[in-house]
Amino acid sequence: MKTRIYTSIGIVLVLVLAFVLKMLVSSYFFDALIFAMAFVGAYEMSKILSEMGKYNNKYVIMSFPVLFLAINLIGVNFDTVIGYWSLLIDLGVVVVAFLLVFLIGLMRRKSTAKEMKVRRLEGDKPAKFCAKKALHTIYGALYPTFLLMTMVFLNHFDEMGGIYTNIADFGGYFSFIALLFAFLIPSITDTFAYLTGGLIGGKKLAPKISPNKTWSGAIGGLVWCTAVCVCIYLILNAIPAFYHVFNETGFAFWQVLIIAFLASIVAQAGDLFESFIKRRASVKDSGRFLPGHGGMLDRCDSYIFVMPHLLVAFSILACVL
Repeated sequence: MKTRIYTSIGIVLVLVLAFVLKMLVSSYFFDALIFAMAFVGAYEMSKILSEMGKYNNKYVIMSFPVLFLAINLIGVNFDTVIGYWSLLIDLGVVVVAFLLVFLIGLMRRKSTAKEMKVRRLEGDKPAKFCAKKALHTIYGALYPTFLLMTMVFLNHFDEMGGIYTNIADFGGYFSFIALLFAFLIPSITDTFAYLTGGLIGGKKLAPKISPNKTWSGAIGGLVWCTAVCVCIYLILNAIPAFYHVFNETGFAFWQVLIIAFLASIVAQAGDLFESFIKRRASVKDSGRFLPGHGGMLDRCDSYIFVMPHLLVAFSILACVL
């Protein structure tokens, strides 16, 4: 328990430092945090896929965080709608990677034959084996890397004046708000789902995937997350810099309520999805990167789906404000 508490304190301090450096020095410090999360998560996902019997190319999977970060930052600096094309370019890179892994496997016949022998798949056709390996590698590109890397756009909202002309003069406060909710919503949901579920108990939410989760916990996490986020909005609204943002954009509490409500549901779906993957792989934790918490995926599972959801939500919000 002490180890878990110490690690939790360390995580909070790293996040606070990243937010402070973002506002006082440069947003690129937060990009470094995003990259670290995606890189470690990609490594852990490769291991989990291997445990599931889904052989993959670990080095290609671990190269995706580097590629996606570079592509998305270039997209951000275009400062126009073309910036979001980088997401399509990311998916294009995934397709190219699939073809490369497949073709390289076919060309390296001896190496492929040796790997098939180790995996006792000598009866399969090399082309089929290489296609499956390439497909499994793509799984590791999309989850968690592609989803997590949408956070780069949340981090640079205020710099994309070519798209959001009405939020370009807020000195980074709009992106600060977006990132704050991106990290708070999953944490609040997880915390209150655990507390409510432990206090009330009741029918299991998904007993075959995550036996400890209950419907009461899921509903409690959803309700409390929405309420706490509205309270945070009201607190921020009392601070002049944030009041200016909310006042000038018309960003109201009912919009926060809707965003938080939906994001809380998405966060819980992300948690269940990662639990499902671990069940399939017959592993308790995704890794040991965070003592007392398990791996990076164990800590970030609720965030992975929330990031693209909030990117869409805040993009719509920014366009209609």
